[in-house]
Amino acid sequence: MYMTGFADEAGPSIDIQIKATKELGWKNIEMRSVQAGEGKPANLHDISDRDFDVVARKLELAGVQINCFGSAIANWGKKIDEPFDSSLAEVRRAIPRMKRLGTKLIRIMSFAVREQDDQMEEERFRRLRELLKMFNDEGLTPVHENCMNYGGMSWRHTLKLIENVPGLKLVFDTGNPIFTDDRSKPKPHPKQSAWEFYDHVKEHIAYIHIKDGRFDDREQKSIFSFPGEGVGEVRRIMKDLIARGYEGGISIEPHLAVVFHDETKKSSAEIMYSNYVEYGRRMMKMIEEIKKETGKK
Repeated sequence: MYMTGFADEAGPSIDIQIKATKELGWKNIEMRSVQAGEGKPANLHDISDRDFDVVARKLELAGVQINCFGSAIANWGKKIDEPFDSSLAEVRRAIPRMKRLGTKLIRIMSFAVREQDDQMEEERFRRLRELLKMFNDEGLTPVHENCMNYGGMSWRHTLKLIENVPGLKLVFDTGNPIFTDDRSKPKPHPKQSAWEFYDHVKEHIAYIHIKDGRFDDREQKSIFSFPGEGVGEVRRIMKDLIARGYEGGISIEPHLAVVFHDETKKSSAEIMYSNYVEYGRRMMKMIEEIKKETGKK
């Protein structure tokens, strides 16, 4: 088992992301958005070739790896009733960059949720099968996240996705269920249970995202917290993973100082950096405590 995280929540530049990673004593970053040279921050599969070269050189000099691409492929910004072209183009850009960096995992999703009952399931399954094949043919592994997408609508939807996309693996996010309506249940949809979701899909999990918090029903908004301080069952899930001999990555996505897809929530560079590092330290402490409790090394 190893630690990693969305280091763009520590800061946009590759230098800051490397600095935060090394301060935590880690060797990995799950890279999503990054800034290098004169370019603006953008997803790793979208920055220019020149900026990518800068990122790759700085990572190599620092001895830091990109264990996973936090891609935008088939994410909540892509509609299933719109052309597939943008996601295919992102795959084609991502593959050679993954090979250059020695990265084996890439986070993908299953397109935005439709408001109507018809979720165009067969088209989603077809597209995901094509994405899976493109990566697998290159020796790479896409992992599907339970975010604001079809698979994130409930654990039942994720299992149906796996059934119809043979070989698909999951990255399970501990926090997403508690902020997300359970679309497998009648209206008004209740929020999901992190433990219930995890317990039903754990046989298919290859990677973990750590997020925590609670949903404020009165204010109708998500409130993020340090790991173990919300209702995301982070400690319970980690204890089960450790007991089961999980050896994959644990990737922090704090959302305390900045929410990646909410541009209205901003904070100073210092707060971003310190929150990220503190979140990582607390997560490591929790894991060490669980290992002592369970007698695991």
